[in-house]
Amino acid sequence: MRYIPLTDDDRRAMLETIGVESVDDLFQDVPAAFRYPELQLPKPMTEMEIMRELDMIAAENANLREFASFLGAGAYNHFVPAIVDTIISRGEFYTAYTPYQPEISQGTLQAAFEYQSMVAALTGMEVVNASHYDGATAVAEAAIMAVNIQRHKRRTIVVSPTLHPQYREVLRTYVQGMDMKIIGDETHDNDFHALIDLADDDTALVIVQNPDFLGQLHTPQEMQDLADAVHAKGALLAVSTDPIALGLFKPPGQYGADIVTAEGQSLGNSLSFGGPYLGIFAFRMKHVRKSSGRLVGETVDAEGKRGYVLTLSTREQHIRREKATSNICSNQALNALAAAVYLAAMGKHGLRKVAELSWHKAHYAAQEIDKLADYQVIQDKPFFKEFVVQCPRPVAEINQYLLEEYGIIGGYDLSQDYPHLGHAMLLCVTEMNTREEIDDLVTALSEAARPPILLNLEAAS
Repeated sequence: MRYIPLTDDDRRAMLETIGVESVDDLFQDVPAAFRYPELQLPKPMTEMEIMRELDMIAAENANLREFASFLGAGAYNHFVPAIVDTIISRGEFYTAYTPYQPEISQGTLQAAFEYQSMVAALTGMEVVNASHYDGATAVAEAAIMAVNIQRHKRRTIVVSPTLHPQYREVLRTYVQGMDMKIIGDETHDNDFHALIDLADDDTALVIVQNPDFLGQLHTPQEMQDLADAVHAKGALLAVSTDPIALGLFKPPGQYGADIVTAEGQSLGNSLSFGGPYLGIFAFRMKHVRKSSGRLVGETVDAEGKRGYVLTLSTREQHIRREKATSNICSNQALNALAAAVYLAAMGKHGLRKVAELSWHKAHYAAQEIDKLADYQVIQDKPFFKEFVVQCPRPVAEINQYLLEEYGIIGGYDLSQDYPHLGHAMLLCVTEMNTREEIDDLVTALSEAARPPILLNLEAAS
């Protein structure tokens, strides 16, 4: 049964008001040949038939219940406790959009407040907003925030070449038309001294990633030295990080970062074919008035009872457009709730355990792969759970062999973003990968090193 809220009289009244006789008149500017195209739709199907067809299509996917995955590059297969989906599936959470009436949105506001509090502790920062779309847009918002902090007197953003390539693309897209200059990421020099040399009197922000896109870890002392040098030039430092790594390593807030961003997908959110994800955004209290998004705070009401409020909401949806610091129209409240439930369920010891397992398993995999004659693990620096492997053949060919012969989803092909590395693969290992899977990967890589013609001959024999 269809529900159509408008009656014929309603439609006639609206058409008369705007001065047209029919709905068709509204589309006169569209050429007649394109107004009502014939759609090549399949014949109608029953619900049972549709479900059967959808199941068949879904079965073609290489899902992580059936395939071992060593693909990371910004989206990670970490364990999600059952309690996460149980909590976020409650009707009062997954149907809630935004707290337009804070006085009756106490549950939603408290969830955001708890998320902010735990992420602040995790990152070592003073303030966390109620989330952005994803890790990429959080980086872009950091750039805009830095320019606002500098009162638009500085408009250059220096970006490390080992910041996630897609984050760099989003950053450039975000700031086009803002008279901002992005430099640094077009080089292959990952030396912090090179980034510092690029900073000048027009630099508002320097953006680095730690662990970086290639998996490398920069020590707290290296990061502190970078922060000191950046601040000496009057600029700010933003650090994009992996929240799981913060269960094991010193947080950016303790080595001088002014803004910390991260992709929060790994905190209780599934891979979900690339989204929706969660943009973590943390910063210093002194910059709170230049932040984007919304902040939830705790207070007391007239009777002295604890309550939650929108302490700051700088979106144009809430205030005058010219006063807004961002034009984002939503946030990732449900994903942020999942992250909050995950952090509360795991606790600091559980999060550290996840990080330790990822570290040890990744290092075991790297050690075994490096023993292969045709492969070389590139280790210029320590790494966390991702590392670069130099391969004897194009990565796409090796990945195809891994998938078809072993049911293994291989690593990220770095040739598309870092062609100077040659046939290089970025592999990721988390607590979800068993020792057997890692050993199978090593065996499969060894076999895949041989030319395709030899593999075909062996298969035929």
